[in-house]
Amino acid sequence: MKCVFVTVGTTSFDDLIARVLAQDCLQIIKSLGYNRLVLQIGRGKVVPEPFSTESFTLDVYRYKDSLKEDLEEADLVISHAGAGSCLETLEKRKPLVVVINEKLMNNHQLELAKQLHRDGHLFYCTCRISTSPGEASSLLLLLRSVKILQR
Repeated sequence: MKCVFVTVGTTSFDDLIARVLAQDCLQIIKSLGYNRLVLQIGRGKVVPEPFSTESFTLDVYRYKDSLKEDLEEADLVISHAGAGSCLETLEKRKPLVVVINEKLMNNHQLELAKQLHRDGHLFYCTCRISTSPGEASSLLLLLRSVKILQR
């Protein structure tokens, strides 16, 4: 199974979970050949129901002692910009898309993501949805760019 793993760490990042679960985002994930989505939702209030069909599986959990197994099984990781999550993913040499939580004060996540992007380690974006008709969110634009995610 080709798997996308989404992690928000120990906090909550409902915007990210909701964005990944939006129909347009799920459609792109499926069109790229991914048939499993694993969501680590932390303390979030968005708690989707896990499900499994012949062609797609959604697994959901709040916390585990270690993300090692999920990271090893992932073909793509979409993560908040926490240092631990980023570094652990990069150690596993997994393609990484970091989504900045713009609701955090003193946004240290943005600085970390920018530097790791400059160093060629990851791609980053926000959950912000454009208000212009027909314009995709930056997360959707990244996911559509198959080339960058198949390093």
